[in-house]
Amino acid sequence: MPVDIRGMAPLLQVFDMPTALHFYRDILGFQVQAASTPGDDCGWALLKFGGVELMLNTAYDEGQRPKAPDLKRIAAHDDTGLFFGCEDIDGTYQHLLAHGISVRPPKVAPYGMRQLYAKDPDGFGLCFQWPATQETHDAWVKAYGIEPKTIG
Repeated sequence: MPVDIRGMAPLLQVFDMPTALHFYRDILGFQVQAASTPGDDCGWALLKFGGVELMLNTAYDEGQRPKAPDLKRIAAHDDTGLFFGCEDIDGTYQHLLAHGISVRPPKVAPYGMRQLYAKDPDGFGLCFQWPATQETHDAWVKAYGIEPKTIG
């Protein structure tokens, strides 16, 4: 019998919790559901946006954080990518640009997804994506229950 999984909440180790919370909460729109202590300088936080959960944890214990991020550690974050289903790719692109986030214009991947890539303040990869072809849209209708429609 397979494991009965009911959800998933990735945990990201962040250099500076207030900076990470500002990005995920104030720019992307996540809500803080729980935190280890009140305020932005907590050691751990659970964030939620719709059905998506994300946990943030400080990479260093209190008083142990170096003055600057470890560049090798940040470079390793390229191995992590969070992919968000996001229908309004163009609006998201404009929103991120308006908040000073470095992003390139959205593109359609060879497998039929319109995608917008960005990085969070710790260098973790983010991809906002939505079906761009009829085939991928129809697959998402079945998999995620999105509204059926004809892609033009």
